[in-house]
Amino acid sequence: MLDGDWFTDDITERFRQFLRVAFGEEHYEENLKFVEQALNVKGKREYTLRDYFLGEFYNDHIKRYKKRPIYWLFSSPKGSFNALIYMHRYRPDTVSVVLNDYLREFRTKLTAHKSHLEAVSISASAGSAEKTKALKEIDKINKMIAELEEYEREVLYPLATQQIDIDLDDGVKANYPKFGAALKKIPGLDAQDE
Repeated sequence: MLDGDWFTDDITERFRQFLRVAFGEEHYEENLKFVEQALNVKGKREYTLRDYFLGEFYNDHIKRYKKRPIYWLFSSPKGSFNALIYMHRYRPDTVSVVLNDYLREFRTKLTAHKSHLEAVSISASAGSAEKTKALKEIDKINKMIAELEEYEREVLYPLATQQIDIDLDDGVKANYPKFGAALKKIPGLDAQDE
């Protein structure tokens, strides 16, 4: 769950594929618009499916499952990186997969995009507005890369080396905390309501 089409298996792209397969290409745009309007409960302008998945999906999921989600969100401290996993498909190497196939790959893609923007920022053919926009985006990407590097170094890599086992019979309340700062914090998860 990222702010753009960085991966082909991104949740937004997978949902779009679902709409195409389930209801046909012929009605795809109409169906997508219907879904986006239905999800836009706050009436925001130009609201997209990606806006829902980035901003509201996980909170909705936590509410629906009464703070015991079946999808777990690996999330960097400022949310530049988000990866959902399905708890019932978890294996001891899942954190390594998130680290190697997604976090590191995303950072590589960000670095490549940054290189492109750096070329734009010094290009003789680029206008001053284009150069300014590129420089702002470079600054944003630098901050994201720093966040991802720290998240990898301090949280995800040490966790990946542990190859944590979970027992589904223990439930979310026992298993979710095993991943500490790697997962998005769920307020009230530790409440004594079971």
